[in-house]
Amino acid sequence: MEREVAVPGGPGGRALRSDAERTVRRILEAAERVLRDDPTATMERIAEAAGVARTTIHRRFTSREALIDAMTLWAAQQFDAAVRAGRPDTLPPLVALYQVTANVLRVKSGWGFAMSRPGSADPEVERIHARVLAECDRLFLRARDAGDIRADVDLVWARRVYYALIHEATRSIPADGDTDALASRVVDTLLRGIGSAT
Repeated sequence: MEREVAVPGGPGGRALRSDAERTVRRILEAAERVLRDDPTATMERIAEAAGVARTTIHRRFTSREALIDAMTLWAAQQFDAAVRAGRPDTLPPLVALYQVTANVLRVKSGWGFAMSRPGSADPEVERIHARVLAECDRLFLRARDAGDIRADVDLVWARRVYYALIHEATRSIPADGDTDALASRVVDTLLRGIGSAT
């Protein structure tokens, strides 16, 4: 079951009413679209793209940096939910690996700007990424124990290669957003490499 994801942006971290939550989500999604195309875009352009008054965006986010921080947290939460939805601890390892990969590629295709930020000062973002990394390591260990990965493979190196493949794959996501074939390519490259069969 997919975990609910809180929308950042409530005053002092408090929960938002559903209409306020929808407004914040609309602002975050518009900010992602606008900033992906123009990282220097102003708050006013983002407000226009979100279909809200300029005062609304300034009331929700005290600064452009606060808005970008909220986007980063939202994207990290989506990333975490995508990994968990792939059931990395319960599905057969290869099925989980494929599902997690497809889910993550979907999130990365929608939140490329927010997810490309180098590091975050928000400890919650750091906790989320550490938790996802630990889940990935457990999944790789399960895959090795099941015989899907060779026993002599350095799993930390394998995970780093996997992350790099996902990063590169995000550059190839088709316009229609269909990530299934791309996920298969990532998993196939990870497990079989690019060498000819011997």
